Amino acid sequence: MLGRPPSCSGAAKESGLAAAKFALAKAQTSMSDPSPPLTSTAEYYRPMPVWVPRARKQRYWLHALLLLLTVLTTLVVGAHMQDNFLRNQPVFSLNDDGLFSFFPIGWAFSQPSRLLLGIPFAGTLMLILLAHEMGHYLYCKRYGVFATLPFFIPAPTLIGTLGAFIRIRSPIRSRTALFDIGIAGPIAGFVVALVVLVASLGLSKPLLAVSDIQLGYPLIFELMHRLLASSSAANSAATLPLFRANLHPVALAAWVGMFATSLNLLPGGQLDGGHIVFSIAPRAHKFVSRLTILILLPMAVYFWAGWLVWAILLEISSFRHPQVADLPRVSGWRIWLAVFGLIMLILTLTPAPFAHSSLREVVQGIRTGR
Repeated sequence: MLGRPPSCSGAAKESGLAAAKFALAKAQTSMSDPSPPLTSTAEYYRPMPVWVPRARKQRYWLHALLLLLTVLTTLVVGAHMQDNFLRNQPVFSLNDDGLFSFFPIGWAFSQPSRLLLGIPFAGTLMLILLAHEMGHYLYCKRYGVFATLPFFIPAPTLIGTLGAFIRIRSPIRSRTALFDIGIAGPIAGFVVALVVLVASLGLSKPLLAVSDIQLGYPLIFELMHRLLASSSAANSAATLPLFRANLHPVALAAWVGMFATSLNLLPGGQLDGGHIVFSIAPRAHKFVSRLTILILLPMAVYFWAGWLVWAILLEISSFRHPQVADLPRVSGWRIWLAVFGLIMLILTLTPAPFAHSSLREVVQGIRTGR
């Protein structure tokens, strides 16, 4: 009855006392202790807060600084290329100034207006590199993966840079996300480089002198050159073999973009190609990485010594790989996209990107003092 106090037995009193203790412990939990001792089965299964580390702030000043420095270094080499091209000299015409023969910073700043000549090459190359990295970055954003903005790497090299990269600082949740993030960059960079190649290859001139640095060309260049030769015979350079054409600096930027695409698509380690392989067949990743290294070694001996460096880098990066959830698996249209990635690798790979640079020739040159 509502108005009559209940008669409690000893067991009922103990039950009420236990309930009071449970309520008191729960109240204390909500106020102070974030992880109290568990007191019951119900308490064990109650929702618990998940603490997610706060994403690090972007160091925009560092990204901006590296970007500006890379623009400067690519302008320097681009200005030298454009000046050579306008004087009907090979784009890679060097002198005897050591390091500054291909990075003529003194020549460029003796007349700062010369830097304007480098805008076509520098702008095109930076656009291709940016497209590649933003492909990765935007798909990271789509899948909620925290990634930095691109870091550009300025360097006094033949092209004024060592490329660009982004850093991924949070887990990738699934194999499909890893696949999409991995392949987005090469596709974006390839598409931009292809458009640039089509627009600029016809600007080339006949080569009137032997170039100090002779380039090898990937299959995509050969195909576009044949297409150009069949459609515009009026251009004298279009009818010449590629090794006898003096590439316009913008077309050279497309060459760099294709070369960078092929390097990133090498199927091993933590390169984009390695991520694609891992997302499709995680157990085959290590085997494919080792097979790629075994292929690169003879390529270094007979084609380009630089493949030895890439083989070492692949060996180092194959020791670990980011772990992702097994499901959902890569299937459907993504398999066809992976086939397209393989086609891109075939079209852009240059076994000998630089003539007379195989490991055998380099060793022989060292021995003979050349």
